[in-house]
Amino acid sequence: MVSISEAWFKPVWFDSMGAKSSSILVKTKSVSVLVDPGVAIMHGSFPAPLEVKHKWCIQGFQAILEASAEANVIVITHYHYDHFTDFDERIYKGKIVLAKNPNLFINDSQRSRALNFYKHLYWSQGLDLDEVLEEPEEVNLVDPMYELPHASSKSFGDYDSRRRELLAKGLKWFRRRAEKWRRYRRIPQLKLPNLEVRFADGREFKLGELTLRFTKPLFHGIEFSRVGWVLGLVIEYGRRKLLYSSDVNGPIIEDYADWVVAERPDVIVLDGPMTYMLGYTLNRINLGRALENAVRIVRESGAQLILYDHHLPREPRFRERTKPVWAAAEKEGVKLMTVAEYLGLKPAVLRYV
Repeated sequence: MVSISEAWFKPVWFDSMGAKSSSILVKTKSVSVLVDPGVAIMHGSFPAPLEVKHKWCIQGFQAILEASAEANVIVITHYHYDHFTDFDERIYKGKIVLAKNPNLFINDSQRSRALNFYKHLYWSQGLDLDEVLEEPEEVNLVDPMYELPHASSKSFGDYDSRRRELLAKGLKWFRRRAEKWRRYRRIPQLKLPNLEVRFADGREFKLGELTLRFTKPLFHGIEFSRVGWVLGLVIEYGRRKLLYSSDVNGPIIEDYADWVVAERPDVIVLDGPMTYMLGYTLNRINLGRALENAVRIVRESGAQLILYDHHLPREPRFRERTKPVWAAAEKEGVKLMTVAEYLGLKPAVLRYV
């Protein structure tokens, strides 16, 4: 078990504790921030009885409720239910909500969830969302690959031709998405007596002793992932720096590893590849990219602690399938572990095998 230095941050709930989640609480004397207050039950193939998975999910939600009572600020990096809760007024009432923009860089599923969420959130403040929606806005968007020079220039040998085909299809999909974004009536940012909502994409916020810096929207996994986009986050507290990757799945994309390394954080909350989906939504090539990028982060980021968890401990062979990362951490003397291990527990996925 690793002690939490001066208790300035603590994990709330993570996959290794038995329910899908990636929630942390950062606390200072002047402000406290709860990141991604969501939890979801594990999938059917997870090796635990259904009643146990339900119990863990309930425990995770209770932990999030307790953490929200300590928080002044709520962060939502994207609209998947293991990252936000729709809806419990106890989590959001009286808070500043810093959230992923629901009007741009979003797929149909997350847009639908966001509409429901803001309908409930604003209704709790006496507002009808339909009455405050703003008119569509013209936006000029470029090929997102221009912002990924490292991934764009990487060679994959015999796979290069197939990769070019997939990227071309992805760009067509992105352009269709952009046409939808131009037609959306806009969900607004609002400052109300008992709630403030700000969209955080690419922005920096100074709140008390903390500085929160959000990335521009990042692909949820591979380039042009149909799952959507997420926001990464860096939280600075004096000389301390925590980086929260959200759902970059490894990261698979090399430029996202560049970002992590360049930040030189003390602590990294790093989501891993979805090894439980290997052979389905994750192929060997992209698993190899994720492992190569994670090894680079271990070796070059300078992080003292890496919590390598979300997505990863959803199947019993997660260590075997990410072996190079654990080996690199051991060689470099970097503290790399799941959140359960950080808290002195055995990962839930290993308790029933």
